[in-house]
Amino acid sequence: MTGSTASVAALLQAFRAGDGEAGDRLLRRFMPWLRLRARLQWGSQLRAKLDPSDVAQQTLLEAVRAFPQFRGDTEPQFMAWLQQILARTLAHEVRRYAGTQKRDVAREVSFEQAWSRSSQRLGDMLAATGTSPSQRMVRREQEVLLAGVLERLPEDYREVIILRHLEGMSHDEVAARLGRKPGAVRMLWVRALARLRQEVEQARQAGSV
Repeated sequence: MTGSTASVAALLQAFRAGDGEAGDRLLRRFMPWLRLRARLQWGSQLRAKLDPSDVAQQTLLEAVRAFPQFRGDTEPQFMAWLQQILARTLAHEVRRYAGTQKRDVAREVSFEQAWSRSSQRLGDMLAATGTSPSQRMVRREQEVLLAGVLERLPEDYREVIILRHLEGMSHDEVAARLGRKPGAVRMLWVRALARLRQEVEQARQAGSV
């Protein structure tokens, strides 16, 4: 199992057969998606307490421990399973902080609403890049690819796209967050979108999208 474009189904089969390298590759493939999902799932107060990368890493550790109980063999099934583990991990972190700021947590966190909202925004982002699949399972698979493309962008490009499109901020709000002037943020946003579309098109031509 050495090809870099091995399918998720093939990696799942190899991992189940005891191939640890396949397991590592499988989990690394979903790390950017989990990190992005974790960031979009909770409010700014909780985000200040815990890095989404830590949540994603904990989710993958739980996935490794629980993998013998996973019975699926497709990418949508694996994503749905990871999504469940991510939700439990996030809920655990909420409980950790609920003792000192229970009311704030209650106001900021509603997992079902947050997941629905972030799913819609990811779908809109896919459409903005020229990728607008009609089937939900296909869109979910492309969410993973989009998350990977976002991570390859320069940090300022990635941040302005996430804040503007996935967190729903206005240009003025993004400018305040980034400590830049609104005009500069608009220019940055235009360049970032152009780069994102370029990266997605390259992935599409390579057969990844």
